[in-house]
Amino acid sequence: MPPSHIAILGGGLTGLSSAYHLSRKFPSSLITLLEKQPRFGGWVRSERVQVKDERGNMASVVLEAGPRTLRPNAKSVLELINLLELKSSLVLTRKTSPAAKNRFLYIPGTNGLQLIPSSITSFFSSSLARILVPAILREPFRRYNRPPGITDESLDSFLIRRFGEPFARTFGSAMVHGIYAADSRILSVRAAFPTVWDAEENGGGSVIRGLLSKNERGEAAVDYVLGDMVTAMDGVSVFSFKEGIRTLTDALVLELKRNPKVQLQSGVGVTSLRLNPLHQTFEITTSSHFSFKASHVVSTLSPPVLNILLPPSLPLPHLTENTSSSVTVMNIVFPPSLSGHPIHPPGFGYLIPRPSSGYDTSNSGILGTVFDSSALSGQDTGRLIKLTIMLGGPHPLTPSHTSLPVVLKHLASHLGHPLPEPLLVHSHSHASCIPTLSVGHLERMDELRAVLKALPWNGRLEVIGAGVGGVSVGDCLEAGKRAGCVWR
Repeated sequence: MPPSHIAILGGGLTGLSSAYHLSRKFPSSLITLLEKQPRFGGWVRSERVQVKDERGNMASVVLEAGPRTLRPNAKSVLELINLLELKSSLVLTRKTSPAAKNRFLYIPGTNGLQLIPSSITSFFSSSLARILVPAILREPFRRYNRPPGITDESLDSFLIRRFGEPFARTFGSAMVHGIYAADSRILSVRAAFPTVWDAEENGGGSVIRGLLSKNERGEAAVDYVLGDMVTAMDGVSVFSFKEGIRTLTDALVLELKRNPKVQLQSGVGVTSLRLNPLHQTFEITTSSHFSFKASHVVSTLSPPVLNILLPPSLPLPHLTENTSSSVTVMNIVFPPSLSGHPIHPPGFGYLIPRPSSGYDTSNSGILGTVFDSSALSGQDTGRLIKLTIMLGGPHPLTPSHTSLPVVLKHLASHLGHPLPEPLLVHSHSHASCIPTLSVGHLERMDELRAVLKALPWNGRLEVIGAGVGGVSVGDCLEAGKRAGCVWR
């Protein structure tokens, strides 16, 4: 018998995806989605703004305070684009474009950016060759050195074992800054980068041999309704939408509002979640002082928030194990370059590795910068230059770190030349926005799922979302697609 009433806690990417897919799986079930904030979409926050340059010319740009690009290999994303008929709204960045080929590092203490090699020729001629060449060439010949009995470790520890400390600190920490805004010495390699962990096993101890010999399995295409989206993504590096990522969440909200079996409630938080084991129902109390019963619940809330809602008599394990990163996002729009000298080099942007001195307030606090006007030029009118700077994460921030003059001073140093006065600056501070999946995360989540499967929960509560699975848009939408897959 299908669920009679499904409650979904949280109206971000995972919650909206859950509601959409569950409404398709169980068309007769009532679905109630509760979102504490006045708007749906979670950390997705796209805004089109009008900008006037110094000559009085008007242009419009899309500013993203949250995720800004999508990967074409995320079939859960492609399926929604197909089902919601969003293909005409796409903005594509081809693999042949400079934004796809050129990515940079800024090494603290230096002046200017360093291009990350993307070809064999540049690999040997790069200014980063002194770190890259010995790390890559020696790795296949290093002996198998995973300590006996180790089932997980930090990405930093893993990369040091296989590629050496300079590579781990320069490239590993920078990559983690860009994806998780976290410290690579804490992040679980198995949870965050399972491909490289598996490659070490499949390659007889060598990550490179494992990556070169691995079989591309991918997801079963029969499980997704993709239409012609795979063909549309041929040769695409990253993509977004003309009006930003909110196009996806707005379309989900609109589709759900059309369904009479789905109730969307924004501005309504959950204050308690209680299970009645005798009747196998949940009682949910909300911030608007009403309560209701549900036969099944999907929680997409962060695990620490869910932990507060549960009664002490029925705790769940491991909900408070992981910390989360807080990030400040600054969108900066500059006038077109009139001198002929571009503000930034053609490319996607740059990341900054962990300083050799560690994370302290003497550093800039900047994790990296995206050259939005290069990566997603099809979103904007005019020839304005749009950048997004990310600060915080493992860096402790003070008010001076995020003051505009200080940020512009650091940005000019990174780019290697003075900058014009910006036309527009938007700043957003996101508290605890990206969970850090620490070492042992997968085993802990297996234990959590085992408890939820057994009595008294009996599989009727599912805990999903970025704090459980991956943090990308694709990961969150995939988790929503899989919600309730064992319910009958």
